[in-house]
Amino acid sequence: MKPIIPLKDTSKEKILVEYEGKFKALADQKRLHILNLLCQQDSICVCDLGALIDMPQSKLSYHLKILLDANLIIKETRGTWSYYQINSEEINQLLSPSLCCLFRPSHC
Repeated sequence: MKPIIPLKDTSKEKILVEYEGKFKALADQKRLHILNLLCQQDSICVCDLGALIDMPQSKLSYHLKILLDANLIIKETRGTWSYYQINSEEINQLLSPSLCCLFRPSHC
């Protein structure tokens, strides 16, 4: 008789991978600074953000891409300029009880 191989819970694995990406994006002081600045305004033009954070455009673009890929910020293009804002829904999800359910399922 062959042993039974348990099925993998892909939904839980997918959720863990998503959270891993979000927390990796947050695990950088410059990106936290960018998020802090975005929290203070509805949206900020990339040109103004660069001046506020005193970072070269190439490095700023790198950090913004990581935050975008983690879905923590939203990008809106207006003409030739890009404007960024916090993705409140995603930030609230990270701060919500649903994350707690991964670690304390008996409390959900």
